[in-house]
Amino acid sequence: MYQFTSESVSEGHPDKIADLISDKIATYLIDGNERNRAAVETMVTTNFVLVAGEFKNNEYVKNTRALDVMVRDIVSDTVKEIGYEQDGFHWQKLKVENRLHGQSADIALGTDDFGAGDQGLMFGYACNETPDYMPSAIYYSHKILQRLAEERRAGTNWLLPDSKSQVTMRYQDINTPVSIDKIVCSTQHTDDVSTQFIRDSVEDIIREEISAYDLKDTEFLINPTGRFVIGGPDGDTGLTGRKIIVDTYGGYAPHGGGAFSGKDCTKVDRSAAYMARYLAKNLVAAGKAQNATVQLSYAIGVKEPTSVYVYADGKVRQDLASWLTDNVDLTPLGIIRRFNLFKLDLSRATNYGHFGKSDLPWEQVDLF
Repeated sequence: MYQFTSESVSEGHPDKIADLISDKIATYLIDGNERNRAAVETMVTTNFVLVAGEFKNNEYVKNTRALDVMVRDIVSDTVKEIGYEQDGFHWQKLKVENRLHGQSADIALGTDDFGAGDQGLMFGYACNETPDYMPSAIYYSHKILQRLAEERRAGTNWLLPDSKSQVTMRYQDINTPVSIDKIVCSTQHTDDVSTQFIRDSVEDIIREEISAYDLKDTEFLINPTGRFVIGGPDGDTGLTGRKIIVDTYGGYAPHGGGAFSGKDCTKVDRSAAYMARYLAKNLVAAGKAQNATVQLSYAIGVKEPTSVYVYADGKVRQDLASWLTDNVDLTPLGIIRRFNLFKLDLSRATNYGHFGKSDLPWEQVDLF
């Protein structure tokens, strides 16, 4: 028996606000055109948003005024969409600074011909623990916060956008969870409700949401500090790319280190991680393994991966790695075309994990 814990954060968490702004701007700059590029970084703090990075889009490279207007409008609309209308972070009060500039000609040498946008290693993982082929702890951490967001948007007005969850699973053996030992949840709230009311209400919501386990012996830690009124970027600065474990497998599988949000899909940090997940999920869904880890690696400007590795059910599976190499186009352009990534609204993947959502193209089970 052992325990394993993962966390999630809501769309109102400062880092996720930054991720969402970056993905929305990147999607706009890409504009469905495979020749366009984007690498957008965002910082958010008290009523201030800084956007920086580089891009290729002929409409905006020389028209800096139009670029400034576009960035300001997307930032304002995104913050409004999330639900921030607080004194310290309000979509109407934000100062927005745009520091985007054209893509480096040196980087373009590699990516114009669809070589990998950078060197690096990417991991994908899947297991048969949950219907989404995701590890249990991150699966339930996401579900808790998605439910809280649904309650807030449905009119539970004491709930505010910033929240975090953490789930500790107890396992009998690998990929056999037997119980949930602890659930931690902290949610921002209005100043007119008591701590006990929040704790009782959130626990009731969680118990409704998680029906697969008997939670009678589960320890709940709801708003353990007792008060969480000042939240979002007014309480803590947010940056693009700081929630890479939340975005993937909750620490249950390796991570190559690269963030996803704000990047066009010539950046293999993003696209190859999506492909690695697709391969791992299809291996498990086809019954070739109960759990599978796939690693891909790339060199900047080079089209073919420098390595393909499969670890399944406790063994290195070179036979599976060789089959994938021979039968799947693992070049950046091949990945982009398979998943139609330049037509994708990248913000669809931003919140509550980039994996495990059935409507995303790399989550389809159609390889074998």
